[in-house]
Amino acid sequence: MMNITIASEHGLIIHDRTQVEDAISLCWGADGLLLTENDVGHDFFRLESGVAGELLQKLVNYGVKTAFVCHNPSAYGQRFSELASELSTHPQVRFFRAAHDATDWLHADGTSA
Repeated sequence: MMNITIASEHGLIIHDRTQVEDAISLCWGADGLLLTENDVGHDFFRLESGVAGELLQKLVNYGVKTAFVCHNPSAYGQRFSELASELSTHPQVRFFRAAHDATDWLHADGTSA
C-alpha cells in the first residue's frame, strides 16, 4: 500500500516561501504528496513571488512524487496556466484538473497518466 501524504489532512497550507520546508518535512518518507489549490496561498499562483518555483524545485530535488489538483489553472492567469500545462506530463510533479486522476497517478507504479 502506498503512503500518500494529503496536505489538507495535516493542515498544511503553503502561504509563502518560508513554509516550503514544512511541506518537504511533512512528506519525508512518504511515497507521494497530494496538494490542491486550497493548500497554497495566493502567492503560489503569482509566479513572480517564487513560491511555486521553490516548492516545485525542492519536491523534484528531494524525489517527492507530487500531484497538484487545480480545477481551472487559467483562472490564475496565463503564466500559471502555461506552467500547469507544461507539468501535466512531468514524471515527478504533475498538475491535474480532477482529484481522482491525481490520486490514480500517485498510486500508479509508473509515471504514466
